[in-house]
Order: sequence, then structure tokens, then C-alpha cells
Amino acid sequence: MIIALDGPAAAGKGTLARRLASKFNLATLDTGGLYRATGLRALESGGNPADPAVAEAAAKAVRADDMANPALREERVGAAASIVAAIPEVRAALLAFQRDFAHHPPAGFDGAVLDGRDIGTVVCPDADVKLYVTASAEARATRRFKELQEKGVESIYSRVLQDIEQRDARDMAREAAPLKPADDALELDTTALDADAAFQTAADLIARKLSRQPC
Repeated sequence: MIIALDGPAAAGKGTLARRLASKFNLATLDTGGLYRATGLRALESGGNPADPAVAEAAAKAVRADDMANPALREERVGAAASIVAAIPEVRAALLAFQRDFAHHPPAGFDGAVLDGRDIGTVVCPDADVKLYVTASAEARATRRFKELQEKGVESIYSRVLQDIEQRDARDMAREAAPLKPADDALELDTTALDADAAFQTAADLIARKLSRQPC
């Protein structure tokens, strides 16, 4: 079984993916982490993440171990990730990695859940269930701001909100796999939902979707 979770930054996709994975015995892949890893490699090389050649080389150098680097959560890396994600060569370089994980999850799992921006539209258009997880920019900025504070990272709410809005604009306007819900995606707005409520709503949506599918 493949579950695709798409949506803008800080909508709660990561937490939701992990909880759904536990419930349905699925392997998880945070595809945004791949783009963060690419952005980080580009920054560490001293190159410009917006340079297609630099970004493509960084994408081709990404390894599974990169996903555990704590630096991936830094704001500068998130910004770089949004930039490299708009480059077609980067998306092409990482596409095979994502599809292979989805269709050949690690042993012991009954499938995979992938979260990102274009899972249901490009990476896994054949996913069994597609959810588009969203929330207002203000709600997402509040969550990200709180997360940064809890980690001891100095930040200003207005700047976090501005970053969220700029990333949304880049993700939705890019030519390569723009952020948008798949035609057959189920939309989940988490603006007024806490993590538990979002999980229960998503689990119910998935259960109903699967029950309607032919055996």
C-alpha cells in the first residue's frame, strides 16, 4: 500500500506520516528531507543553490545517511531546499530514489507513506490513497515559530510567516512539479486541528477510501 501526503510547509505532514505509518505498518520517507539534504550539500560546497549545475551535483550526491543530519532543520537549509526543489534536474535526480522506496519498501513493512509536495501528482500517481494536508499560513507559521522556540533557536514570528509565504509562492509557481493537490486527493485542513485530531481524521479518511477499493 502506498499513501501519498502532499501539502505546504508546516502543515503537519511529517508528524501525520509517522503516526499513519505506525498504524498501518508502513515505511516512511520524508521527501522534503531529500531536498533539504540537497540544499545543505549545495550550501556546504560553497556554491549557489539556485545554480542548476551546483544543485544537480548536490542531488546526485545525496545518500540515505544524509537524512539524519540535524542541520537539515535549520531555516537556511529550508530556504535552500525550496530553491533547489524548483530545478527540474534536481527533481529528476531524486525521482528514482523516491519511487524505488515507495514500490520496494524495507522488509517487514506492508507498504510506504511518503510526504512531500508532488507525491500524488508526480512521484506516485498510482498511490492507493492521496491526502492533501494544508492549513492557513498563519497557523503554519505559529507552529514553526513554536517549534523553533522549543529548540532554542532565536526567531521572529513575522519573519517565519514571511518565509512560509515565500516558500508557498515558490512551490506553487515553479514549472517543475508545482505544489497542488492531485485530482483524486482527499483534502485535510489542519488549521483548527491538533496533532491527535488530524491523525484521527486522516486515519478515518484512509480507512473509508480503502474500504471502497475493489479486493
